[in-house]
Amino acid sequence: MKDSDYAEERFREMRFRMMRDQIKRRGVVDERVLEAFTVIPRHCFVPDKFREQAYQDAPLPIGYEQTISQPFIVALMTELLHLERSESVLEVGTGSGYQAAILACLCAKVITLERIPQLVENAETTLRALGIENVSVHHADGSVGWSADAPYDAILVTAGTPQVPDALKNQLSEGGRMILPVGSYWYQELQLWKKAKGVFTYETIIPVVFVPLIGDQGWEEKPPRNTLD
Repeated sequence: MKDSDYAEERFREMRFRMMRDQIKRRGVVDERVLEAFTVIPRHCFVPDKFREQAYQDAPLPIGYEQTISQPFIVALMTELLHLERSESVLEVGTGSGYQAAILACLCAKVITLERIPQLVENAETTLRALGIENVSVHHADGSVGWSADAPYDAILVTAGTPQVPDALKNQLSEGGRMILPVGSYWYQELQLWKKAKGVFTYETIIPVVFVPLIGDQGWEEKPPRNTLD
């Protein structure tokens, strides 16, 4: 066996253990979601120096003060959307592209937005190398969404926001679902929003900590480091 083949087999085993021990055992049961986590190679979405840590249940730095979220949180947020194969999804905060790749396994189309140009380029390169063709990456202010392809059946936000952006509400289809972290700059609660007959309702899932959503309908600028709001 070639060294490269051995490495890929080892990563495949690590992915399965991640799915079984970190995700399924913690309550994620959707078989389609679990399958996506055994297929998408998380190690391809992190810097080379973190590849050996890629399947630990922890966030990892991807540069530019951004992170790839811990696998369990990615899985939980994905499962809560209850995606159908025919649906379209808007992701706010592309980051590494890993969450978009997971979503791509479960729906027809993913539109993902990222404000940092270098991360846009990196994510596009990784997704293209993996042959994932139903994801479109755009350099944009994610807090105002992407009206060109609206409405969306589901919206997933991977950055903490002080409130739910009205622009995102307006781009959610009837019967749509949106999951996002809402709260202070350093601490949020994961909220699941639903739209039925034009009315929005939400439930709080768990406390979380995400990087801030910077943008017109997010945080205007970074606060001083000793500020907790």
